[in-house]
Amino acid sequence: ANVFVQNGIKVYLFSEVCPTPVTSYATIKLKCDAGLMITASHNPKYDNGYKAYWTNGAQILAPHDTEICRIAYANMEPKPEFWDLSKLHSHPLLHSADPVIDDYFADEQSLCRYKSINMKCPIKFTYSAFHGVGLPYAMRLFENFGFPRENISIVEEQAKPDPEFPTVPFPNPEEGRSVLKLSIETADRNGASVILANDPDADRFQLAEKQSDGEWKIFTGNEMGALISWWTWMCWCNENQKGDASNVYMLNSAVSSSIVKTMAAKEGFKHEQTLTGFKWMGNKADELRKAGKSVILAWEESIGFMAGHPLDKDGITAAGIFAEIASYLNSKNLTLSKQLFVIYKEYGFHLVRSSYWFVPNPEVTRKLFAKLRKDNKYPTKIGDHDVKYVRDLTTGYDNEQPGNKAILPISTSSDMITFTLASGSLATVRASGTEPKVKYYIELKTAPGKEEKDLTDVVMELSKLEEMVVANLLEPDTNGLIARK
Repeated sequence: ANVFVQNGIKVYLFSEVCPTPVTSYATIKLKCDAGLMITASHNPKYDNGYKAYWTNGAQILAPHDTEICRIAYANMEPKPEFWDLSKLHSHPLLHSADPVIDDYFADEQSLCRYKSINMKCPIKFTYSAFHGVGLPYAMRLFENFGFPRENISIVEEQAKPDPEFPTVPFPNPEEGRSVLKLSIETADRNGASVILANDPDADRFQLAEKQSDGEWKIFTGNEMGALISWWTWMCWCNENQKGDASNVYMLNSAVSSSIVKTMAAKEGFKHEQTLTGFKWMGNKADELRKAGKSVILAWEESIGFMAGHPLDKDGITAAGIFAEIASYLNSKNLTLSKQLFVIYKEYGFHLVRSSYWFVPNPEVTRKLFAKLRKDNKYPTKIGDHDVKYVRDLTTGYDNEQPGNKAILPISTSSDMITFTLASGSLATVRASGTEPKVKYYIELKTAPGKEEKDLTDVVMELSKLEEMVVANLLEPDTNGLIARK
């Protein structure tokens, strides 16, 4: 803030730490040229980060990202006057961003559809902020949605911001049971059956539900994506009884479950896929809205959900929405877990599995992908599965599209190939851009009509497909790949 005002630039500054999505919202609401958030998000305490929003409230894209980095590295030594904060708070160019917080809650209230049911909801919830900023925001939203305060227990050890992250050195709720240990203990102690958790900057959201046998089910990002897609579509239909869905969109990323695509094909709304990350989905949503379209949801498998007004993932609104989904389902004598099987019966199982192998050196990665695309003759079979379509986002080839040209942006600096099988199932192999790994993502899709009792057989089928993908595409022995521990 001091750097900006010293350079004659007007600044809106929050008086206290706030969730990352609120910065996106404020950038839009205050009609700012840019928004900045200093956060390491869900990373360990040794890290810090810098998140930049463009004037539309979405994360910056090229060429702005590379140009900002270039200028930053060319100016690594701040001027002495930038360290002097004595006159900052009396500077005429500094303004408070705090009034925007009330606007945020007023706007996000539109996401609450069943307040009367929430007010009577018997479910007990446990909430964790993971040593971050989420607690006051989440509790205010729960109150606004009508949930009784006495039904929400707090993981007190993780309630307040603490940059040391003493109970979770890697504070990413996506890591599952190991990082949710205190949440589960708190829930069991207080008789809670649903856990709601945010990462430290409250842009990610995790969900868990106690099962009838006393065990806890921790939902994957794709499972939550299926639930919130069903919910958002149901709510839209209830509010638009004879509405035209041809201009209604849901978005998700290229490595996330295609269940929302299946829903769109059956229900009549539109689905668009983007590259991984909300910088792509936020900007795509902005582009579609400016074209007169209605974007009602965006999500990705790494527990990010965009359902409200910020053009970025928002763990606070996600917590409120999923609490309401649980409340609504309870009023219908259903649980979150049971509803997931209802969705699978309607649209078919969409089970996703992902993992990775270490590569000994970059040359192995190059040869692996060169073999997959040799002379543009991609594999036509993966085990006993026929390959129907291939999308190569390194070369721009996609034989599902007119002219065999991919719709998604391509990146010649990173390898990513997706195979669509004749069965509709998917297999994606991708080189990590930051680590010596080759990753794979597999989605097994079945026809509608299967029920919970069929799950074991479907999981076995998924495991067989995984073996075929690894053996035929990655060829660990031939390429000298090293298995993860």
